[in-house]
Amino acid sequence: MTEAHLKPNSRDRQRINASDGYELNYWTRQLRCTEQELRSAITVAGPEISAVRSYLQRKRQRGDDNLLCA
Repeated sequence: MTEAHLKPNSRDRQRINASDGYELNYWTRQLRCTEQELRSAITVAGPEISAVRSYLQRKRQRGDDNLLCA
């Protein structure tokens, strides 16, 4: 694990970096989704964690298994 993962700056803590495998791994576990679903949510809702979380929750509430709307 690099030092960058241990000490993210405040801006990075609010966003998911889709180019970082460590972050993708972490957020797929936290949000209980696949990498493909997470990438789709980031494309549609943007990289902010709260927006991605809300997007995934809305999709699940609708019972929409197909999260790929981008």
